Amino acid sequence: MQLDLNLITVLDALLEEGSVMGAADRLRLSSPAVSRSLGRIRRLTGDDILVRTGRTMTPTPYAISVRGRVAEIVRASQGVLAPRRELDLAGLDRVFTLQCHDAIATALAPALLRTIAEQAPGVGLRFLAESAVDTDDLRHGRVDLEIGATVPALPEFRSEVIARDRFAVVLRRGHPGAGGLDLAGYAAQSHVLVSRRGRLSDPVDDLLAEQGLRRRVVASVASSASAIHVISGSDAVLTAPELAWRPLIDAFGLVSVDLPLTLPEPRMICAWHQRYDSDAAHAWLRAQVRVTLGKPVDRSGAHVVPSSQ
Repeated sequence: MQLDLNLITVLDALLEEGSVMGAADRLRLSSPAVSRSLGRIRRLTGDDILVRTGRTMTPTPYAISVRGRVAEIVRASQGVLAPRRELDLAGLDRVFTLQCHDAIATALAPALLRTIAEQAPGVGLRFLAESAVDTDDLRHGRVDLEIGATVPALPEFRSEVIARDRFAVVLRRGHPGAGGLDLAGYAAQSHVLVSRRGRLSDPVDDLLAEQGLRRRVVASVASSASAIHVISGSDAVLTAPELAWRPLIDAFGLVSVDLPLTLPEPRMICAWHQRYDSDAAHAWLRAQVRVTLGKPVDRSGAHVVPSSQ
């Protein structure tokens, strides 16, 4: 059975206005067009819907019985085709899943949770660790936001750079190099790498090799927490993005000094599936992540506002 759902809108107008002319004015159609639609409705339902009583039209018992349902269908259809974009944060009940490096989660979670407690107390967060292999979690909605260093290659994903970082050397307070390191002094240190795949080298080694230098990597660990524990209890050093690692540096009483090498500026990139582009709640979450991670920090860990030039 092929249904023309436009007939529901016409039927609603007829039952509300009680006449073909009134329905036509309401729908901004011609009276003959509404009359033809009424004829089709009568054939489909087997009911006259409106019958003439003197100079007016009276709804049939069937028409009266379905009037409320018809109006409800029209309202529901309008809600589907023209959804409200206002976001009720206080009433929002939703769990968002974010996937990122554990250092980024450490930098993001406390401030983001404070914002949620103040603005949207019904929202929950789930933080997942970075996967060592590519997954379809973002595509299939198992992850809402992915925060990393790369731009998704496929057009179905959206992304934006939410922060720019700088590499620094992280070491324990009281370390002989805590006052600063030159290139030779940096290369001479014992180094720790953070790698999900257990790498024992990275682009730093290539840059050192160009200068005729070589460093000794004493350990490769899978998480920032492991790296920080190693650094805090030894003379080993870590080369890491300073903004992302600042909360851990401060929490463990470590220090950071300038890296005596020029490395490409690391970026924090937020990625999501295009299905969430117009989702008001998802857009709000992206904005909070951007605000939280997009603030530069000074060496004390305090957020600073860039001066206008």
